[in-house]
Amino acid sequence: MTSAEPLPVLVEIVRSGVVEGHHRGAVVALAGDGSVDWAVGDADRVILPRSCNKPVQAAVMVGLGLDLPDDLLALASASHSGEPFHVDGVRRILAGAGLDESALRTPEDWPWEDRVKHDLVRAGGAPSRILMNCSGKHAAMLATCVVNGWDTGTYLDPAHPLQQAIAAGFTEYTGEPTTVAIDGCGAPLLSTSLAGLARAFARLASATDGPAARVGAAIRAYPEFVSGTQRDERVLHGAVPGLVGKFGAEAVYAVGLPDGRAWALKIDDGSDRARPIVMAAALERSGLLAEEGVDAAVVRSTGRHDLTGGGVVVGEIRAVI
Repeated sequence: MTSAEPLPVLVEIVRSGVVEGHHRGAVVALAGDGSVDWAVGDADRVILPRSCNKPVQAAVMVGLGLDLPDDLLALASASHSGEPFHVDGVRRILAGAGLDESALRTPEDWPWEDRVKHDLVRAGGAPSRILMNCSGKHAAMLATCVVNGWDTGTYLDPAHPLQQAIAAGFTEYTGEPTTVAIDGCGAPLLSTSLAGLARAFARLASATDGPAARVGAAIRAYPEFVSGTQRDERVLHGAVPGLVGKFGAEAVYAVGLPDGRAWALKIDDGSDRARPIVMAAALERSGLLAEEGVDAAVVRSTGRHDLTGGGVVVGEIRAVI
């Protein structure tokens, strides 16, 4: 977030009754009509949403002719954990376009999730382009280039017709102008505000036809492809009917619902431990946990972070919004 003014405290770290630290940031909740229901901090401040942009990018690519089954379309929206079914799915996307993993321009990396990384190390594996958590998005970008007859070797260039189309579509979904940075995976990274990001997720979650509806349905049906089998995002999808959500690096998180409501947040110091804590609290503040079909206990569990001392719980990290 680009401002010299300090953002409000969203989270307290409390040990043995003593507040020993804080996480600051901003969070916004949109009503079903797109208006701001409530906000803490500046929801109009420009941010880099990082991987929260992936479902929007996937929807734009569907509009450009990308045609994948729902599990692979969810993977195109993913920051995956590198589990075997993720890697196999990326290979399926590439094979469908007549390509292999040598076409990927992701940096070589280990799997995102430590559990999966440790299994790979024990098996004698090594970092690779396909293991990088953004490889599903990159494979989908390559497949979209093949469908349109565009060059695949330069698909990450911001001037490439694919990236130009994605930037134009992103502006349409967020309702805001964008600037271009470079993400950790090497792909163009588009800016917006938290309010703009929430608007994009409201559209993805509420669409009943077209590319946005395709991506929303895929994420709902295969949330484990968007993140992983053990991730808090997958758990939240299972607890809230119709939810479409995605996290991004540097502690960004956005979710939308079929009725047009949406939430987006950014933890200023990038601490991922605070991200699900604030989202669970935001959903509760909006009254969602009292609604029919929502598993309130599971939603709260995604926002629980105990602190221990000597193996005993002595405190917690808690939201204060």
